[in-house]
Order: sequence, then C-alpha cells, then structure tokens
Amino acid sequence: MNPTPSLQQIPTHLIAGPLGAGKTSLLRHLMQQRPAHEVWAVLVNEFGQVGIDAALLKGAESGVQIAEIPGGCLCCVNGLPFQVGLGRLLRRARPQRLFIEASGLGHPAVLMQQLATAPWLGVLALQPLIMVLDAPRLLAGTPLAPSQAAAIPEAGLIVLNKSENSDPDAARAAMAALGAPAWVCSVHGAVSLDALPRLPAGPQQAMETPIADGPAAPPALWRSPDDWHCFQQDQDGHTSIGWRIHPGQIFAAEAIEQWLSGFAWVRAKGVLHTATGWQAFNALAGERVQWSASEWRRDNRAELIIASPENPRMTRQGLEKNLRAAVINLPIKDPGTSL
Repeated sequence: MNPTPSLQQIPTHLIAGPLGAGKTSLLRHLMQQRPAHEVWAVLVNEFGQVGIDAALLKGAESGVQIAEIPGGCLCCVNGLPFQVGLGRLLRRARPQRLFIEASGLGHPAVLMQQLATAPWLGVLALQPLIMVLDAPRLLAGTPLAPSQAAAIPEAGLIVLNKSENSDPDAARAAMAALGAPAWVCSVHGAVSLDALPRLPAGPQQAMETPIADGPAAPPALWRSPDDWHCFQQDQDGHTSIGWRIHPGQIFAAEAIEQWLSGFAWVRAKGVLHTATGWQAFNALAGERVQWSASEWRRDNRAELIIASPENPRMTRQGLEKNLRAAVINLPIKDPGTSL
C-alpha cells in the first residue's frame, strides 16, 4: 500500500541509550511540550514482551499515538513485525513528528543506518541520533556496552541524565573522553524540545518500497483474575521475564521490594495496583527501587531483565511463585475482562 502525501518526510527522532538511563523519562517530558497544532506518534521498543514503557507514558499521551514493538531490539527494522507495526502507526496517526524509543540492549548505529533505507526512505526524515546516558554510572566508571559506545560519535545530542549531583568538571571530562559532539545535563529527562538536533527539511521523495500491512492481533482474554500471562524473551545473553496480571489483583509494595531483593537482576520495572493506588516501579541493579504514581489502569505489569540463567524454566517458576506471594487480595472472578 503506497502512502498518501501526508506520510512523507516525517521528522523522526531515534532515542537510544543503555538500560535505565532515562529514555522513557525524556520521551515523557518531550511529549508534554508537544505544540497544540501537531500530531505526534511514538513507537516504543522493549527487550521483553510485556510492554512496560508504554504504560509508563500513560497520562502524557494527549495528541500522541503510541504503539509498541516488544520482544527484542529493533536492529533489524526491515523485518515484517517492525514494518507492520510502524506502518500501521503511521497510517493511523498521520503524524507531524515521530519518536522511536529503542531498546537499551539494541545497536543504535545499525538502527540509524537501516531507518535511512527502504522501505522508510522518503517516508521518514531521520534526524540526528539522541543518546541518553546515566550520569552517576558513567562518572563512576561503568563502561558502556560496545554497541552503545559505538553510537556516541554519531549522536547529534547526548543527554547526560540523573545529573543533579554530578560534578560539572567531571561531566565535561567524561563527555570529552567519549567524543560526544554535543551534550546537555538533565534531571528526570527534562530537556527542551528546542534542544533536539534537527536537519533542514529536504525535498519530498516517493517511497521506494511499499510498507507491509496486516491485521491487528486480537485482544487476549482473562480466564480468571488469577490467570497470569507470563512472557519470556532470551537474546544476546539476557533473559526478560514479564507478567500481565488482572487489574483487580492488588500488591503490597513492600512485598515487591522484598521479592526483588531475593535474587540478582539487571533491570526491574512495572506498573502495579497497590494498596496505596496504582504505582510504577523502576530500578537498576544496585539501586533503590523508585516508586511513582501512575495513571495506568488496564492491567498489572511487571518485568525483569536478568543475565541468562542456566535453567530459565526453574527461574521463571520460582520468580512467579514468589511474586504471587506479594498479592494481598484475590478479587471476585471476572473471566470476561480483556487485556
């Protein structure tokens, strides 16, 4: 299916960076600055299958269409799931601007190269890469993954996030050592929309290759409130294990923290119905779990990224058993509720 003229030269910003650096926080802050006359679209990619980041963006999406591509990095953007997902989003939203949030385990430089080729050539006006880095970890000497470090010299802007307690001289030295061409410090991803690097608008081009299309996946149904949907994704030496859980089940936040303290993980995040209301949680290994109020109400979601265990099945079973122990009520059964 060929695009209408409105699906040509859409300014497109790729936001990349390591796990937990603050990509979603930056995106949420940018969404709050959307000009009233513009329609935006956001494509969120996550390593796991559950889709936590889209839930974390709830409340900031007025005038913004959001879609998810779960299950790994987007380094093969010419694959059919990506083409269908992005194509459907663009046709539905007809946006004046597109943001793509890449997985923290992806390869930003490769992704930028592929987004500049067919079938996206002429559809997307790809802007310079935006990289989000974790200031405390970077200044403490934590090395970037090779795939992330390789993208730094090509970035149009480095956002040094969580920098409220960072020494300015140390930050400048770290950016110089990385070869960062342009950078800003931020707290909670607060960056002005005007600070994003942009290229001059070029001439319109017809799309070289039709974008694939296909039917949307049917919604899943709960058989009962205690019928948990568990998803597992293994790739590049990491495993994600995530759950979608009936919204009527209520969790004890302190029990969630106790659950997380019982094993090693790289990243933990979720949105849960707790005794004090709907709360999002987020943490990196070695850091305290951060909680914040959430406007998400569709379902409970929790996801972990861990170094791939020797026995993923046993790990999955044990994790779920202990997570179920954090439930403080079992609601009346309602098999008709959908995801």
